[in-house]
Amino acid sequence: MARVKRGTTKNKRRKNILAQTKGYRFGRKNKERVAKEAIHHAGAHAFRDRRKKKRVFRNLWTIRINAAARENGFSYSKLIGALKKSGNVIDRKVLSALAKDYPEAFKRLAETLK
Repeated sequence: MARVKRGTTKNKRRKNILAQTKGYRFGRKNKERVAKEAIHHAGAHAFRDRRKKKRVFRNLWTIRINAAARENGFSYSKLIGALKKSGNVIDRKVLSALAKDYPEAFKRLAETLK
């Protein structure tokens, strides 16, 4: 078998790894072994937090809706219960946007539910 020199393949792989760690601090940006570990950790955090972001936003929407509901004589749970009974299909994201950006519209919605 012929001898295979792996210089180009190895250098390409190393270049790719170090390109992904651009902006990292200390040895994580220029030492291949440490950089590889940093990339794996970063990928794990990114994967986890893409799912966590959905939870965080739902909590934010709940807080905004609750604050606006209390100004209009409701609690969060009573408002959501009244919405479900009335058959309105408005999700929490839209309710939150109403409460934050259009308080008058939210107030009118609350009045119709009373």
